[in-house]
Amino acid sequence: MATPAAEEDALARYRSPLVSRYASAEMGFNFSERKKFGTWRRLWLYLAQAEKSLGLPITDEQIQEMEANLDNIDFKMAAEEEKKLRHDVMAHVHTFAHCCPKAAAIIHLGATSCYVGDNTDLIVLRDGFNLLLPKLARVISRLADFAEKYADLPTLGFTHYQPAQLTTVGKRCCLWIQDLCMDLQNLERARDDLRFRGVKGTTGTQASFLQLFEGDHSKVEELDRLVTAKAGFKRAYMVTGQTYSRKVDIEVLSVLASMGASVHKICTDIRLLANLKEIEEPFEKEQIGSSAMPYKRNPMRSERCCSLARHLMTLVLDPLQTASVQWFERTLDDSANRRVCLAEAFLTADIILSTLQNISEGLVVYPKVIERRIQQELPFMATENIIMAMVKAGGNRQDCHEKIRVLSQQAAAVVKQEGGDNDLIARVRADPYFSPIHKQLESLLDPSSFTGRAPQQVAKFLKEEVRPALVPYQSKMGVKIELAL
Repeated sequence: MATPAAEEDALARYRSPLVSRYASAEMGFNFSERKKFGTWRRLWLYLAQAEKSLGLPITDEQIQEMEANLDNIDFKMAAEEEKKLRHDVMAHVHTFAHCCPKAAAIIHLGATSCYVGDNTDLIVLRDGFNLLLPKLARVISRLADFAEKYADLPTLGFTHYQPAQLTTVGKRCCLWIQDLCMDLQNLERARDDLRFRGVKGTTGTQASFLQLFEGDHSKVEELDRLVTAKAGFKRAYMVTGQTYSRKVDIEVLSVLASMGASVHKICTDIRLLANLKEIEEPFEKEQIGSSAMPYKRNPMRSERCCSLARHLMTLVLDPLQTASVQWFERTLDDSANRRVCLAEAFLTADIILSTLQNISEGLVVYPKVIERRIQQELPFMATENIIMAMVKAGGNRQDCHEKIRVLSQQAAAVVKQEGGDNDLIARVRADPYFSPIHKQLESLLDPSSFTGRAPQQVAKFLKEEVRPALVPYQSKMGVKIELAL
């Protein structure tokens, strides 16, 4: 337990809000020092085990000693060693060797720093995707339930943020879901495309290992294969420099940035709908929307998603620039940058998915407000239907068009100049010219007749595309999200 002095000291230092305020414990651990350096030790163990199996003079006792000390890390000693040596990998080699005196001579045998550095990064990236994918699937699942529930509820569509033809609440939600399904597919692909750097040596030529095995190329290849398999990868990159290609980082952050764009669009829509009072994100009983305006219900969760998604979208610029300036086999100006951008991208993605899940689990719909807004616009949209009905009743299309045009202009003036309600239908009912269709007006103005195949599209989309994509994550669907802040 931290002492009061330690807690006070922690408060006197900057802490990234990505970890201290928002991100999940599991994603925080994935990028932690304990995970990183614990993985380094496991990689040294894998290397020693594989080298032993291929005939190098490494004993069972040395292997057992390494196995017994994988998590016995003296972080204070490692920090002191790094301060002295100015080299983080050698600091941890010495620290590991200190608690494994019998194995000290064979730890890191034939390897370069990037053996532990880059391979650990690839393990962490893979594990990061494995944490994100079920969270993204849960968001899709919650939104799919919402879309199914409101598949038939007509709502005013918008193009250019101007009133357009009707859609349904569920159909609009399917636009969100489709983007997220693309993100799910992209994240799965990016994870599955990751390979291990493997055992490649200082400039990727495996020269040190070829020397260890006295020129036996087959043993060097088998060493690479064995260590790759022990780390849980099916493949290693066939060629590397000192590092794996930094274009891999571009691919990883690109799919996360793309997901950030999806979330930003969804949460912007929710914020706009909140302004229209049609749909709101969950709002706690004692939650305060504004310190000055007690009545306000600000969409703070959606705003948080948009704010953090913006950050996520910009992070892809880092690996783009880093990859472009990697001279020859490698240059170290990638290191400090990658410590920041890789971790922040996954932490940020983790936060926005958790927040979006919380939003999607508690979306509130106000059908009466939606209906009222429809009634303000639907009469204008129904004019074509009215003209068609009059023609079928024996009227002249051109005469009818002129009549309805005049009445529409009058109704529009009431709405725009007087701030009144749309009274176009009342004017149609009062005009004897339209008496042949007065009894049809109610059916002509049924909102559900203006939504086309939206309900059918929702049902087909959810059944054929969305639900099947979620099957691999079915066992993890029940997890609920409660936001701490």
